[in-house]
Amino acid sequence: MSMHDAPDDLTTEAAVTSAQPVDDQLEPVLPEAVRQRVIALAAGAITGVPLDELPMPLRRVAKFAPNRRARLGGPVIAMQLAGDPLLRQRLATRVVNDAGDLGASILEGVAPAAADPVEVAALAYLARPDGWRSLIADATEAVRADAENAVAADRIRDVEQRLARAEHDRAVARVEADKLRDELARLRDEAAGLREEVRSLGKTLRETQARERKSTDMLSAEKGRAARTAADHDAELRRLRAKLAEAETAAGAQRQSAKDARAVDDARLWLLLETIGQAAVGLRRELALDPTDKLPADFVAEAAADRPENAPGTAARALDADDPARLDQLLGLPKAHLIVDGYNVTKKGYAEISLEQQRNRLITGVGGLAAQTRAEVTVVFDGAERVHGLPPAPRGVRVLFSRKGETADELIRRLVRAEPAGRPIVVISSDKEVADGVRRHGAYPLASDTLLRRLSRS
Repeated sequence: MSMHDAPDDLTTEAAVTSAQPVDDQLEPVLPEAVRQRVIALAAGAITGVPLDELPMPLRRVAKFAPNRRARLGGPVIAMQLAGDPLLRQRLATRVVNDAGDLGASILEGVAPAAADPVEVAALAYLARPDGWRSLIADATEAVRADAENAVAADRIRDVEQRLARAEHDRAVARVEADKLRDELARLRDEAAGLREEVRSLGKTLRETQARERKSTDMLSAEKGRAARTAADHDAELRRLRAKLAEAETAAGAQRQSAKDARAVDDARLWLLLETIGQAAVGLRRELALDPTDKLPADFVAEAAADRPENAPGTAARALDADDPARLDQLLGLPKAHLIVDGYNVTKKGYAEISLEQQRNRLITGVGGLAAQTRAEVTVVFDGAERVHGLPPAPRGVRVLFSRKGETADELIRRLVRAEPAGRPIVVISSDKEVADGVRRHGAYPLASDTLLRRLSRS
């Protein structure tokens, strides 16, 4: 509804305008409750104002429902009321008319005694009659007084509630104290009984611990005696086992020694009989001797010399002479054994080639000689020059290397001493000491040239 369509409103608005002071003063500071009431009244009055007559900021707020206007557009409404007197007067006219008698009293500058001070201050702020600031100040004081009275009343109620709770708590505490005194008396009686029971149990525990210590001591003593007995038994058992092992070792050594001695004796006897020739066939049949698998030189080789790798253990036979014909004659004897001082021969015959080539050439040569004469051939090298991976020795040839601490000469003498007396032994070496040594044991020493000439003839 427009201003021209409502003459009563115009009259009221004119009255409000005539009551407004000519010179504007500063906006008063409203209490929060009064400010919220002013915004609520103005939001409700905006409903009757056409949208195109409202200031631009309020047009969007005017589209809200009245209750949402106050909540969402409160700051905008308050700012427009403070800055637009014409809008405030138009809204005040509607608000005052809606307030009835209270609005009329406010326009006259009089606040009824029974009126709400917040409502009086809000209407006075909007209508602004003569003395409106006084009305707002009085209402503000009343609001503050009501607020203080409310706070005081709240405090009084809080104190009264606290007193009531204190009285209740005191009564409950008295009841609880009585219960606690009864409980304390009961607990004292129980504690006295428990102390007596603890004393009795402590005495029983001490007696039990004393018996346990005595039993532990006895058990420890028995364990000590048992441990000592077990230790003595284990020591005696170890001693008997050691004696048994020593006896078994001694018996084994004796058996092995007897077996080796028997084998050596059998080999020596068998070879001696073979040396005698076919005339001893009847005697060998009478003695029932079987041919042996190992010869005396094999026993010496196992005990005092090293064999090259991959060397076959077949035996060979040879004999002795000073020239090739004599060598052939000696090797033709039954069961002849040819022993060759290896490096003594090779360094005399093939000194210009390497030691490896010397060994291979000599071993190959005596292999052919062994195949021709069927004699036993043993080639001895000094172990200081021993190498691994030699090719296999020919059939009937035994290749030996002296062990550490022994020379090839000593090994040759050991081989000669191992043979039985009467067997034809031929030793090839130009070393005079070797020749003299083997001659004293019945062997036939020949110079290295003899073998070299025989091999060159082959």
